[in-house]
Amino acid sequence: MNLKMLIFGTSDERKVYKLQKLTNQVTAHEENMRSLNDRDFPLWTEQLKQRLASGENPGDIRIEAFALAREAARRVLGERPFDVQVMGAFVLDEGNIAEMKTGEGKTLVCVLPAYFNSLYGKGVHIVTVNEYLAHRDAEWMTPVYTLLGVSCGVVLAQMDPVARTQAYKCDITYGTNSEFAFDYLRDNMQLSENGIVQRGFNYAIIDEADSILIDEARTPLIISNEGDDDSSVCRAADTIARKLREVEKKPGTNDYPDELLDEKIYGDFTLDRNHHKASLTKDGILHAEKLLNEEGTINGCLDTKENFPLLHYIIESIRARYLYQKDKDYIVNNGEVLIVDEFTGRVLNGRRYSEGLHEAIEAKEQVNIRKQTRTFARISYQNFFCMYAKIAGMTGTAYSEADELKTIYDMDVIAIPTNRQMIRNDLPDRVFNTINEKWLAVCDEIENSHRTFQPVLIGTGSIESSEYLASMLKTRKIPCQILNAKNNAYEASIIAQAGKPGAVTIATNMAGRGTDIKLGGNPESYQGAYEAVRKAGGLYIIGTERFESNRIDNQLRGRAGRQGDPGKSRFFISREDELFSRFPGKRTISASAAQKEIERINFDIRKKQLEFDTVLNEQRCIFYEYRSGILLSDYQPELKMPLLHAADDAWADHLESLDALQDAVYLRAYAQKNPVVEFKIDACRIFEEMLDGLEQTTEELRKDIELMQISVIPHTGTERYTE
Repeated sequence: MNLKMLIFGTSDERKVYKLQKLTNQVTAHEENMRSLNDRDFPLWTEQLKQRLASGENPGDIRIEAFALAREAARRVLGERPFDVQVMGAFVLDEGNIAEMKTGEGKTLVCVLPAYFNSLYGKGVHIVTVNEYLAHRDAEWMTPVYTLLGVSCGVVLAQMDPVARTQAYKCDITYGTNSEFAFDYLRDNMQLSENGIVQRGFNYAIIDEADSILIDEARTPLIISNEGDDDSSVCRAADTIARKLREVEKKPGTNDYPDELLDEKIYGDFTLDRNHHKASLTKDGILHAEKLLNEEGTINGCLDTKENFPLLHYIIESIRARYLYQKDKDYIVNNGEVLIVDEFTGRVLNGRRYSEGLHEAIEAKEQVNIRKQTRTFARISYQNFFCMYAKIAGMTGTAYSEADELKTIYDMDVIAIPTNRQMIRNDLPDRVFNTINEKWLAVCDEIENSHRTFQPVLIGTGSIESSEYLASMLKTRKIPCQILNAKNNAYEASIIAQAGKPGAVTIATNMAGRGTDIKLGGNPESYQGAYEAVRKAGGLYIIGTERFESNRIDNQLRGRAGRQGDPGKSRFFISREDELFSRFPGKRTISASAAQKEIERINFDIRKKQLEFDTVLNEQRCIFYEYRSGILLSDYQPELKMPLLHAADDAWADHLESLDALQDAVYLRAYAQKNPVVEFKIDACRIFEEMLDGLEQTTEELRKDIELMQISVIPHTGTERYTE
């Protein structure tokens, strides 16, 4: 340890020391705030607003605002924010990420900075990962905001535009990340100014920030409508994909030869499991052509322009068949393919895979193939949240991603100390050679804990695994609750009881986020049950495999040991787990090393995707400004509407062109050209052509309307209309 560190402490210790000094200043106002009558709170709020508007130092006003909000929470909820919660509030106000452990009261933390920033009159958005939390938190905290004299609303999926507009007019608005982003896209598709619901992007506090800003960064939000019916092409492509030749597996195993896997060659096709990509080999193209010609589907070569859609669907069918698994990546419910969020385990209702993949999965599962979709609007969370003047975040697991959060969003991650000492016992992994050995050991461990009335929460990596484990426990007569994408409507009630004595709860990784698990279960029997569970050792977290990211492992672990409660955690893994199958040529790789490699790959993917998205984002901003100019202009009504339709169609065509361009530029790497640079050059040219086309369309519409203008000609006391 160097002299500077001995004298001044580590960087984190210095940050915490500074935060504690600010918190002490808030505490110094506490006695004064406690002397206020309830009716004084809105008066103070108005005074603080006026002082901000007059140019007074925001830092001084912030101290008083935090003290006022702290007292309001104590008075309304009976909960006085701890010093560590106030420290977290300062981190949020400064536009950074507060890493706070599970159970440290993050919902209450955001009240202080949300209230202070609402004083500017430009609105504050509090972003949650699901609607249950958005509704719960808004309902829970509204009485606090009401005492303070500021309004609070919540945006929910089922709301109509009028209710949405009212929610966005509130000083503080709760909602999910997807609703905020989709409303932005919908606002920029409106045909009337009255349909716009949002009023700008001032300040956002993002709960579970690493999940939204890191894990979901690659998933674009898309608004689309039905396009052409390509079901016959999809089924033909699926038939070919099923007939393509695979590499023979090792005798007596389910493994492919290591030397071929390293090259990602699987016979007629190649697979890149880390990037979820597939392609046909030269022999694969010849084989597919032979099969298609024999069936009379095509006549000639597959890679001609007229057959390109079929070639594209064959590749998507290979991806669907070999890279996407039922009951892991998606489920089939009532004849419909529903996507399962890989990070939360929740069903993404209403979402479809793009570029023909969803239709390929429907063909694979032999369900009704819906019409191809046409994209009219799209944005990534990376670009959406960068529109805010200031963003902040809370999470229990962000420190490992601090570099990426700083690089992409310019946000520092600051770890806040726990209010009470963390005493959870994180045990070392138990490693087995086979999956069967692992499951037997997991069942033994659950049975032993169940006998002592210690509650157990088991995290699994897929729906299939959760149901398999439940069936094994059933044979041992051990009752359990299952929480996965098939029954996530009961998530809150199941999780709320996961801390009851002897409870056994099996969950996909959605258990890593959301409702707190209280030892003892629901409040009715809380005290006696709490002591029984505490005596049994607290909640026991069992992970049945290591996930792609160590953060997700820690999210699962974090469900135990809240607020100084006892608890323990342990992961049971096998060499046959999916994590290790991603590195078939490295059978001895450790779980930690595999996770780091996958995290590096995913970061590279997100970084590369952002480079492409940045081009689209710049063009989207220009186009939306152009479109807004039409919407808000004084054009003749006969010209307001056709122009908007023409602009929307042109933008949809442009998005399709950019998708095709992004696929094509990768081939230019063989000619020693940079795909991103090539994409920027061609995308710029295509965009200019689109704008030129719109200008031409505008002029043509003007001329048409002038020719069709109705003139009124007087005639013997009556009016005659001529075109």
